[in-house]
Amino acid sequence: MIKIRNIHKAFGQNEILRGIDLDIAKGSVVVILGPSGSGKTTFLRCLNALETPQQGAITFDGANPLSIDFAQNPSKKDILALRRKSGMVFQQYNLFPHKTALENVMEGPVAVQGKSPSEARAAAVNLLEKVGLGDKTELYPYQLSGGQQQRVGIARALAIQPELMLFDEPTSALDPELVQDVLNTMKELAQEGWTMAVVTHEIKFAMEVADVVVVMDGGVIVEQGSPETLFRNPQHERTKRFLHRIRADE
Repeated sequence: MIKIRNIHKAFGQNEILRGIDLDIAKGSVVVILGPSGSGKTTFLRCLNALETPQQGAITFDGANPLSIDFAQNPSKKDILALRRKSGMVFQQYNLFPHKTALENVMEGPVAVQGKSPSEARAAAVNLLEKVGLGDKTELYPYQLSGGQQQRVGIARALAIQPELMLFDEPTSALDPELVQDVLNTMKELAQEGWTMAVVTHEIKFAMEVADVVVVMDGGVIVEQGSPETLFRNPQHERTKRFLHRIRADE
């Protein structure tokens, strides 16, 4: 279980997150929805301290527990430990342009975890095969489509064997015909039992894959529940307005 309590984040006077509480069960998929500016991406980035909250706590239970209270100014060692717990898949891929697909996937295990290049290479080959890119290992990002680059990004995040996979609108930068390959890869990960938090507007994906759907607005969670309950019978007026806009755009 990952317990997130009272997360606050502001940039100057602009308060983005105003007290987020959320539990993520091991092996579950949490999909986070909400209008632009609701704080979804900032919240996701707080979960691995790419953005540092001003207050709040994140606790990972399990064999290697970790608890960080951001109000207590956690050390660099604690922040690094938190980042090792999660793998991030970004909107814009964020691959190293001068490294091949294989080298991009090897980078984290070698540079962060201290694994030998030979060990990291074998694991990276397996991961690229897993995401359907076993024949693209020696290609550079510019030689890959957007969907292929995003799947390299997923393999790179998996390479550190994280306890939590974070996806920040992973299909938003893709051409429509490339979206499904990425979503299919994510569905396979969900079926394998990876714990995932996904910011997306893909309602169909949420219906098919999510265990819990969270709706954010104005820096708070306004509603959460199973996809069947939330999509068919939303209780909060802001959730109703958001879903109406999304469905109108489909």
